Amino acid sequence: MIEVVGLGDAGWAALGKTQRQLVLGADLLLGGARHLALVPPLDGQDRRTWPSPLREGLPALLAGARGSVVVLASGDPLRSGVGTTLLELLGPRTVRIHPAVSSDTLARARLGWPAETTDVVTTVGRDLEAVLPLLTPGARVVVLCSDGRDPARLGGLLAGRGLAAARLTALWHLGGAEEGSRTATAGEWAGQDAAGRVTPDLVVCAVEVPPAEQLAGTGSGAATLAGAWGPVPGRPEDCFDHDGQITKRDVRASALARLRPTPGAHLWDLGAGSGSVGVEWCLAAPRAGCTAVERDAQRADRARANARAHGVGARVEVLHGDSAHLLRRVAEGGTALPRPDAVFVGGGASDELLDLAWQALSPGGRLVADAVTLEGEAVLVRAQQRFGGDLTRLSVEHATALGRYLSWTPARPVIQLSCTWKEPHA
Repeated sequence: MIEVVGLGDAGWAALGKTQRQLVLGADLLLGGARHLALVPPLDGQDRRTWPSPLREGLPALLAGARGSVVVLASGDPLRSGVGTTLLELLGPRTVRIHPAVSSDTLARARLGWPAETTDVVTTVGRDLEAVLPLLTPGARVVVLCSDGRDPARLGGLLAGRGLAAARLTALWHLGGAEEGSRTATAGEWAGQDAAGRVTPDLVVCAVEVPPAEQLAGTGSGAATLAGAWGPVPGRPEDCFDHDGQITKRDVRASALARLRPTPGAHLWDLGAGSGSVGVEWCLAAPRAGCTAVERDAQRADRARANARAHGVGARVEVLHGDSAHLLRRVAEGGTALPRPDAVFVGGGASDELLDLAWQALSPGGRLVADAVTLEGEAVLVRAQQRFGGDLTRLSVEHATALGRYLSWTPARPVIQLSCTWKEPHA
């Protein structure tokens, strides 16, 4: 059994008797240099810092270990910590976690924020844009930061999204002798020198977004973001950079209602265009991911940029190439992709492409495909005969000016196939 002991900023003094006995009785003590320095020296104990790269080097290091092994980690080892990595590599039967109070819990305690009203996001080793999906009116978000440069960078990110009035509190060395904090608006933090550290490195940021009525009165442009707030699909087209090759919001909302995003599920977005479907899939459910395929290089770049702008760049992988060619390689074992829980074909559907996508689906997976041409409609009709499911014809009209009056202007009707994989594959 590998024992993983969480340490707070107070270090050894805050550990309980059981955790101290584990650390002192370990034959091998692993941790970062900072963690190891917090523990009193012990003659004869083997102490080692983490291998680099961590995940690749851990199995060999642990395989050569003799006797009891104790790992030191920060706070809650399962909150962006090494505990998660060890559990993934070795399983829960081999790893036992002894958490300390996490930094986000301490931050909430200092601010009086109940857990039920607060989201937590880690940007440690990740892009700060991961906070963007959580920035809704009235939101409270605790952001786990990489270092002391992040408060100013985060302030700049919020100010750039029209949220300069958001309240941003940086809290450092929580629970330790050097604990401190500073509160200012995001706009004021943005004025700091983000190239240098504006706080100590052991820092978290607590963001409080004003309610909608206050944002509307700031004149900051935040009101223009209202169409992009929240997880529900169907954002206006102008929320995305596109060249006209985009699944329109009403059709996109219908497609995602049938694709059914769920936490941790994976989507293949084939013929991604602007990437809007994949982006909204990820925004609709925590940890949802997407592999998007687009044959036009400029559109592929645009899809990547749209994913980053919405804070899901780390969860959307955009591949440049032909969808049918890629799926043939996947079927032949020449290319590995995450197996999809759902597939969306936004254009260019063919009998071969839909058959390959259908065969790749996980049990219970969903396939949704759109067509606007008669030829594309014929492909979807044949697919419905093979796979079952529903065919829906979507007709959308918008009121537009006709002289001094309004008149209905119809968009092209869209045929939408939606089917669920119910039987085991042969």
